[in-house]
Amino acid sequence: MLTLDEQEEKAIDKIISAIADHISLETVQTIPVPVSGMFFPGLEIRQSQHRVIQDGKEVNLTRLEYSTLVFLASNPGIVLTQTQIFEAVWNMDSDSCHSSVVNVICNLRKKIEPDSKNPVYIKTVLGVGYKFNG
Repeated sequence: MLTLDEQEEKAIDKIISAIADHISLETVQTIPVPVSGMFFPGLEIRQSQHRVIQDGKEVNLTRLEYSTLVFLASNPGIVLTQTQIFEAVWNMDSDSCHSSVVNVICNLRKKIEPDSKNPVYIKTVLGVGYKFNG
């Protein structure tokens, strides 16, 4: 996303006006997008901004961590298997998804949980998978 100050915007408008006779330009109407997100105690997932805020501080997540968090948080209280998480986040089938999902969950907990050894948000359901508690 490019943001311009008023002077830069005027300069761009002049440039476009100068070349408009030589090329065909299409006017595009922009519509403001509402901020969509998920809000939990101490944790915000701002999907429209692709940002995660934990206790007021931005958390840097990898693509896989972010997608895993969004998938889990979009299904609060539902136990999801490692296979379901892998297929949804990695967008592929796999029989050997175990270590990939476990590693991403472990890294995610280190970044968003107040205490990664006693997780509040991402709970392990032994022998089944994981669930998100909001």
